[in-house]
Amino acid sequence: MKRFGYVATVGLLWITYAVGAQEPIAPATIQTRPAAAESNQPRQIRLDVVVTDRSGRGVAGLKAEDFTVLDNKQPAKILAFRVHNNADVPAGQVDASTEVIVVLDEVNAPFNRVTYAREGIESFLRENGGNLVHPVALAFFSENGLQVQTKPAVDGNAIADALRAQGQSFRMLDRGTGFYGAEERLKKSMDALDSLIVQERGKPGRKMVIWVSPGWPLLSGLRDSLSEQQQQRVFGSVVGLTTALEQARMTLYSVDSLGAEGVGTNRTSFYQNFTKGLTKPGDAQTGDLGLQVLAEQTGGRAIFGNDAIASSLDHCVGDLDVFYTLVIGAAPTEKANDFHGVEVKVGTAGVKVRTRDGYYAQP
Repeated sequence: MKRFGYVATVGLLWITYAVGAQEPIAPATIQTRPAAAESNQPRQIRLDVVVTDRSGRGVAGLKAEDFTVLDNKQPAKILAFRVHNNADVPAGQVDASTEVIVVLDEVNAPFNRVTYAREGIESFLRENGGNLVHPVALAFFSENGLQVQTKPAVDGNAIADALRAQGQSFRMLDRGTGFYGAEERLKKSMDALDSLIVQERGKPGRKMVIWVSPGWPLLSGLRDSLSEQQQQRVFGSVVGLTTALEQARMTLYSVDSLGAEGVGTNRTSFYQNFTKGLTKPGDAQTGDLGLQVLAEQTGGRAIFGNDAIASSLDHCVGDLDVFYTLVIGAAPTEKANDFHGVEVKVGTAGVKVRTRDGYYAQP
């Protein structure tokens, strides 16, 4: 039987709530689309795994036999194993197998916090005399969509200069726009993420995408208003986006540009209702497409409450100093879009392991 890979989608679906005339149109979502048929070789799942100690520092020196991978709670064979340790890179050289993309979100944050985020990103880029450890590219998400401003480079000063040269767009987040305004921002955000995946999916290596943003609206809490067809479409969107991120080898990180302003609000915790892998259409909600949700599901982090944007970026990029890549085979299935939860364990006490939480198997 031929197997199909799944890629980032082109095009979006509109989902209409079947409620009163006063209700808005629900957000556009990403639709799963199969790529051209590939070979008969079984699909492989690449897991980039971060192992940290109690202080949050990366744990080096682990070997393949230290890892156990469970696929739907069943042991999975590790087909390939690689260690990434920045300490092993010769002096004067750069590990080109990793790439950091810092996205400045000018759509989902108020003007003053975007300004503050810009200053924090510039401080991060100019640290250590502008000598970056990992290649960094800078992207802007504005009313005009997402634009990758620079190519990956380790000259932080040059990237910071490009940041200064890029004018800031102005957007007033007026709460009076209510659900309609939130719906518009969610659609633009989904378009932007889809665009970035399309640009990056053909490049080799691991991509760390740090989205400096409060996140886009979850628009959940109206689950009973979704029809069965609408839930099917949202579920398909989750499958397509999850698979595209996995195949592009992208890990999402969320750094909240609201900083301490958002601490203690429901906004910083409500997303956790959606972080468990979505297994069936009947459970689908638009919150399953949230930025912080995707960050945790892809093995990244969702950072809230830190006004020091540069410090938050340092914490994120530190995950590239030491990590491990494991490859397993996708489990056979007769069911389309069959979610398989993945768990990676390490036989060392007191460590924390982070990687993507699963994948969608296909017949």
